[in-house]
Amino acid sequence: MTVVSAFSFDPNEFTGKRVLVTGGTKGMGEAIVRRLSAAGARVATNARSPLPEGETSALFVQADISTAEGVNSVSSRVLEVFGGLDILVNNVGGSSAPSGGFAALTDAHWQADINANLLAPVRLDRAFLPGMIERGHGVIIHISSIQRRLPLYEATLAYAAAKAGLSNYSKGLSKEVGPKGVRVNAIAPGFIETTAATALIRRIADEAGTDEDGGRRLLMDSLGGIPIGRPGRPEEVAELVAFLASPRAASIHGAEYTIDGGTVPTV
Repeated sequence: MTVVSAFSFDPNEFTGKRVLVTGGTKGMGEAIVRRLSAAGARVATNARSPLPEGETSALFVQADISTAEGVNSVSSRVLEVFGGLDILVNNVGGSSAPSGGFAALTDAHWQADINANLLAPVRLDRAFLPGMIERGHGVIIHISSIQRRLPLYEATLAYAAAKAGLSNYSKGLSKEVGPKGVRVNAIAPGFIETTAATALIRRIADEAGTDEDGGRRLLMDSLGGIPIGRPGRPEEVAELVAFLASPRAASIHGAEYTIDGGTVPTV
């Protein structure tokens, strides 16, 4: 569901800005690409799969950025076409680890989750930060997760640990590059109802013998509940990204914003 028009924004706010949003062909990434493009940005993105039919971007690079080779492919192409970046949104993340707790996670599962959720942003930052520092301005946003504070051990413990590392790295990086004109912030989404999440909801519903609303409720209950009564939407995350990337957030630096409908029960 596209709800970008529900928010009031300046269609020229990001005119002239060069942006890379990783993993921007579906879910939160696609919503972020759409939101920043609608405000005038020139947005590049990447994915492991080809660009879906009907989607467009100023530049698309098919690559797996969980590998150093994939990061090099994306960064070199963006630098060739754009000449540098003003805004980098490190959105790619996720896990395909099996359920079964700690014993089910092999070294390969741990390494895959660390590569995708921690090393990919580190490598991309390293590729684009020199240009930002040379120009004296830039914005980097890391998409973390509430699992860095509220880990789920059944299947995503390696993912949660990698996201905790990303949040820690983001804060440390902000200390170094803030004085050089580059703002660094993180966003920690909770349960966001993307296409992939909807598929999971339907699977849970089928297994429990209930309808889609029942499956959604079961998934929310597994997180301890969501006080606002529903999951977040990709467009809501995209709106937060747009704010943090804009001059409206000029003094926000080294911060992490949670967008989870109140799921995390602690201060």
